[in-house]
Amino acid sequence: MAKILLLAKEDEEQRGLLAELRRGDHVCALKEGVEEALTALEQDSPDLLLVAATQGRYAPRDLKELVQACGGNSRIPLLVLLTQDQLERYDFSIGLDDFQVTPCRPYELAARVQQALWRVGKMPREDQEVLRCGDLLIDTSRYEVYVAGRPAELTFKEYELLRFLATNQDKVFTREMLLNRVWGYDYFGGARTVDVHIRRLRSKIEDKDHLFIETVRNVGYRFRPSSPAG
Repeated sequence: MAKILLLAKEDEEQRGLLAELRRGDHVCALKEGVEEALTALEQDSPDLLLVAATQGRYAPRDLKELVQACGGNSRIPLLVLLTQDQLERYDFSIGLDDFQVTPCRPYELAARVQQALWRVGKMPREDQEVLRCGDLLIDTSRYEVYVAGRPAELTFKEYELLRFLATNQDKVFTREMLLNRVWGYDYFGGARTVDVHIRRLRSKIEDKDHLFIETVRNVGYRFRPSSPAG
């Protein structure tokens, strides 16, 4: 799994691009403005920056600034999407890592992304560090959680609760068992603590299309990722 930052104006084409990248087990964030992208490069440490220059929204000076920022942030590769017309007059001396002429087939772009990640040693981490359950992805090396490629901001205890349930799919746990396994045997809080954390966790990772935690009446909870809710 790699973290990809896409700089583009959100439209039908870019939404399709995001969906394609996410199908390749990449986590993607979309930013429309250059300043937003620069902030994300500094704060979010993406593995690759992909710029849709085909939309004509980003001037050469913008790309130069982005190239400089990528060079100063643990060597983040920068890949640019160009049209055939742009290719004939583009200034590659600014230091781009690679480019892709559009329109292109999805696997072509995926190969470019993969190659750029290889060059800087940022290939996706080993499978044992990533737990995937349907559209839910838990990166155990970074303590990060994503639902359909979008980050979920969890507290540490919410993360630990989710990770425990997800690694024990279909097993039913009472509130007391969860207190012991997640909070520890020396925790003196009541069982209501579990209910509160489950409720908060659901509010952050579930919606009408994604259901993960099932309440077993009069017993407790279990993790059972479902198909999109109908």
